Amino acid sequence: MKDLSTRFARLSIGLSFYSFALVGLSVGVGGVILKSLSTSYHVGDAVLGSLFFVLYLSYSLSSFFCGPLAQRLSLRWLLVLGTTLFLFGMVGFILEVPFALLEISYVCMGLGTGMIETGFNIFTSALPRRTSLLNYLHAFFGVGTIFGPLLATGILTLLWGWNMIYVVLAILILLQLGGIVLFLRVPVVEKDPSLEQAPTQRTAFGEALTQPLIWLTAIFLLVYSGVEVCASSWGYTYLVDNQALGPLAAGWVVSGFGIGLTLGRFLIQPMAERKGVSVTALMYTLIGGAILSLLITWLMPFGILAGIGFCLLGLSLAPIYPLTVALVPKLVPERLVPSAIGVLVSVSISGLSVLPWLAGVLAQFQGIWTLMPYLLLLVLILLAFWSYLAREVGASEAAQKELTVAQRLDS
Repeated sequence: MKDLSTRFARLSIGLSFYSFALVGLSVGVGGVILKSLSTSYHVGDAVLGSLFFVLYLSYSLSSFFCGPLAQRLSLRWLLVLGTTLFLFGMVGFILEVPFALLEISYVCMGLGTGMIETGFNIFTSALPRRTSLLNYLHAFFGVGTIFGPLLATGILTLLWGWNMIYVVLAILILLQLGGIVLFLRVPVVEKDPSLEQAPTQRTAFGEALTQPLIWLTAIFLLVYSGVEVCASSWGYTYLVDNQALGPLAAGWVVSGFGIGLTLGRFLIQPMAERKGVSVTALMYTLIGGAILSLLITWLMPFGILAGIGFCLLGLSLAPIYPLTVALVPKLVPERLVPSAIGVLVSVSISGLSVLPWLAGVLAQFQGIWTLMPYLLLLVLILLAFWSYLAREVGASEAAQKELTVAQRLDS
């Protein structure tokens, strides 16, 4: 799919954006629905928390094995399978099945979400202008998380019953499934003959697991995911208890953080391309912006300045995840890209639980003031990892330029 202007190319890319928005929509709905689940099933928060554990565990396992599944089934059928599981996960909510069976619905949702996200990351990474497109892809996830709570609260306000939220989601997912079957065109990547190797006993997936660079990149994204989720989860408490913002103002600031994440993915990469800023320089700028934002939020004596710093943090963090995924084809051979992206997505999900949990432990025993220095430490770890990865990216780009020059001379 070299030409993005064809009808089917545009439909395929639009379908990927729509699918990510649906995943974000389901995430946004999930937080609003908790109170209804507690009332309907007569369970406490600890029991409800087990649902998220099941969801993220199945999500992580699914992402981890998406590489070999994509090679065995093809990318199209991987996405069909993922979307079908995602749709099947809605059935338990629609039918209001017993709570034990509801956990099976969460397993299906987690498996389906992992396949959809990893599959469309693989799909977009094989396209021209993949860096910008990956930023847009992840921005549409943010759009979904913004509109998910609005959809859920609107239906609950109309007293239609909480299960009707999932009826609407199921209809939207059916459209996604039909679009994948009818319109998705998987890009064909031209293989470099120099990268071909003799067959070995190891699969591409097994080989990917032995690549230190893949694991370093995965840990980089794990730390990034932890920073994003810690800020969004604990930011409200920090702003109210430590910066003396009122509850309403703190709520707006946390919303501004989420909006910054979404807008940053739409705007920053296209601006960088127009200005001719390299990916390496852009990443250093983003990490530097995150450090500055954290220092403003932590050290400024006025609550409103801390709020502005917190919103700027979302804007600075926004493009880091998609930029990193877009670099994978430059860092590993083409045959390892699907497995490498699966490992990256799977490992990064660990940051959604472990690092926010550590932030909570620090807040409980030392006070919520620890959030900013904790986040600052994590961002400095990001900077250290990127200083190494940037050298690898530079070496890869230099080698590619030499290969291009050699090919021109030969021709």
